[in-house]
Amino acid sequence: MENVAVIGASPKQERYSNKAIRLLGEYQHNPIPVAPKHEKIEGKKVYQRLVDIPEKIDTVTLYVGAAKQDAIIKDIVKLAPKRVIFNPNTENKVVYDQLKTAGIEVVEACTLVLLKTNQY
Repeated sequence: MENVAVIGASPKQERYSNKAIRLLGEYQHNPIPVAPKHEKIEGKKVYQRLVDIPEKIDTVTLYVGAAKQDAIIKDIVKLAPKRVIFNPNTENKVVYDQLKTAGIEVVEACTLVLLKTNQY
């Protein structure tokens, strides 16, 4: 089981970040919601920032656009997860080299598709 930080988590079930939280759980991973405006999503404690999470993070899956990623990328580099998944419309090629230099795998893909096609 992986600890997966879901950055940009939403309580709205139609949002992809919410679907990811539910599907990650179905596939026996531990989704950890990260969003500044919520306390609980899908019954899980929500963290304000990535660096607030006490568990080791294996994967970060992003649902925040590039324009709002500066502080998030800094936190990701500090925590050094194995990989970061840039979901559609979150791609940020400017930071890929920085992440790779820190030893973090960069993946441009949809978390939902990766899970459902056994590529996760």
